[in-house]
Amino acid sequence: MAWLAISLHTDGRHAEALADAFLAHGALSASIEDADAGTADETPQFGEPGSPASPGWKRSRVVALLPDDIRADDLVTDCARSAGLATTPAFTEEPVAEQDWVQLTQSQFEPIRVSDRLWIVPSWHQAPDPSALALVLDPGMAFGTGSHPTTRLCLEWLERTPLTGKSLLDYGCGSGILAIAAAKLGARQVLGVDIDPQAVTASRCNAERNAVDATFIDATQPLNGTFDVVVANILANPLRVLAPALCGYLLPGAALVLSGILVDQADELIAIYTPWLTLSVVDSRDGWVCLVGFKG
Repeated sequence: MAWLAISLHTDGRHAEALADAFLAHGALSASIEDADAGTADETPQFGEPGSPASPGWKRSRVVALLPDDIRADDLVTDCARSAGLATTPAFTEEPVAEQDWVQLTQSQFEPIRVSDRLWIVPSWHQAPDPSALALVLDPGMAFGTGSHPTTRLCLEWLERTPLTGKSLLDYGCGSGILAIAAAKLGARQVLGVDIDPQAVTASRCNAERNAVDATFIDATQPLNGTFDVVVANILANPLRVLAPALCGYLLPGAALVLSGILVDQADELIAIYTPWLTLSVVDSRDGWVCLVGFKG
C-alpha cells in the first residue's frame, strides 16, 4: 500500500488539535515539529518540570501520513475546521512508498560502543564484541537508549568507577539502563526509582532481559536507606528541587552523579548543592555536562 505525507504550518495553539484531527480522519500517524528547526529561530523544548514556557512551538509543522487515495484538499479543509482554524492552511504532499516499517525502524538503532568493555545492543543485533559486557536494550517508551549524551556521560563514569560490592540508587531511572549497567559492572545492590509507572515497568523488563538483579519502584513508594553511589540523569529543574533528598541518600564518602544539565546551568547546580558537597564537572559532550561530588 502506498502512502501520502501531508505537511503544513500552523501556530502553536492549533497544532495539537490539528494533529488530532488528522488521526481522527484516518491518518496512520501525525507529528508536530518546530517549523523553524535548523534556523536561528529554532526553539529547543526540554520539557523540564516547572519550566514557565508553554510546550510546543509558535510556528509548528504538522506532518500526517495517510493512505494515498484520499482527497487531500477536502481532508485538510475538514481537519482545519475541526481544529478551529479560520482558514485552511497551505500544504504540501509527498508520496511515501510502502516499506517494512519494523525493519526500517530497527535499522536506525545500531549497537553503541560505550567503552572497550561496555556496549549497548538492541535485541535484534548480535553483540559486536562477545567478550564485552552487553546491555541489551530496545528503544521504547522510557527515556534512555544510550544514544543521548547525558546517558553516555553517566555510563562512561560508571564504567571507569570501581562498583564491585557497592550499592547504587538510580533516581529517575527511565529505561533502567544506568541501574542495569551498574549491576553488570559489579554493584551488589541496585535500586531504580521513577515518577513514570511506564518507566518502572520498562526497567523491570529490561533488567529481566539482561538477567541482572535490580529493583525498580515508583517514586510514590517509600524510599529508605543510603547508598555508595547515587546517580540522577534528569534535568536541571528537578535536580534543583531534589538536592536535599538526593544528598540524604548518600553514605559517608558516597558519590553523587548528576546529568541532564546544560553547560550554562552547571555553575548554578554546583552552588545549590554546596551545603552538602562539592560538585565539579567531570565530563561534557554536545553542550551537556556530568557533575560528580563526594559526601564528606
